[in-house]
Amino acid sequence: MTTPLTVTRIAHASQLITIGDLRILTDPWFTQTATYYHGEPVARGVASLGPIDAVVVTHEHYDHCDLDALLAGGFDPGTPLVGPGTVTTLAAGKGFTDLHTVEAWETAGVGDLTVTATPGKHGVHEVTFVLAAYGRTVFFGGDSLRIPELDQIPDRLGPIDLAILPVNGLCIRPAAFEQVVMDAEQAADLTAVLQPTLAIPHHYAFHSGFLGDRMITRADQDPRHYTDALARLAPEITARIVLPGVEVTVPTRPVVTGRRR
Repeated sequence: MTTPLTVTRIAHASQLITIGDLRILTDPWFTQTATYYHGEPVARGVASLGPIDAVVVTHEHYDHCDLDALLAGGFDPGTPLVGPGTVTTLAAGKGFTDLHTVEAWETAGVGDLTVTATPGKHGVHEVTFVLAAYGRTVFFGGDSLRIPELDQIPDRLGPIDLAILPVNGLCIRPAAFEQVVMDAEQAADLTAVLQPTLAIPHHYAFHSGFLGDRMITRADQDPRHYTDALARLAPEITARIVLPGVEVTVPTRPVVTGRRR
């Protein structure tokens, strides 16, 4: 019997991933500031998360590493937290105690969960992750750019059940429109390489407010650009746009058998 795998979008890149009895929270973000808006409902507050077996954080930007909100909401600082050194150093200073530092291609074990940091690139130091337990695997793309090193994942880590990827192609206006997040076409290209059973886009509703969107950032807020691109590049892969709060069950990978001679 295959272990159940589900995912619930909380908002932005915050996901609640369940693999069997394991519950993993990714890139927590629960609050807002004058230039950081979710752009969509936040499906759960910290107090309603329930027990969490591990938190994985790709990088230290506020909208992916809202540790103050976790603590203010009563989150247990003894919960295992996995991230690159920039994140675990920050978490240690805030009182988190069970820290696992991983850089690209390094692995941490948290009970029955294996967390492998895979390469990432962003405006600050970032890793992405492959989460594995009980024969199920999830690629979590944070808000990385599309970099060629990610093409090594299938050969290094095997098949992927679920791929969660950013798609908004965020650019920074004051930095000559430097792109810092993969866009819909690039995310679809990576999905075609990973060949997951199911792909879900995230990191698209975010905005910087009326002035911020005109002076600081530029981004694509329509996830249909990703699903359209994927339908063109890899029509065999199922993609689903998921609203916050909706739990999605990930189908099992089809069994591939060799033909008899």
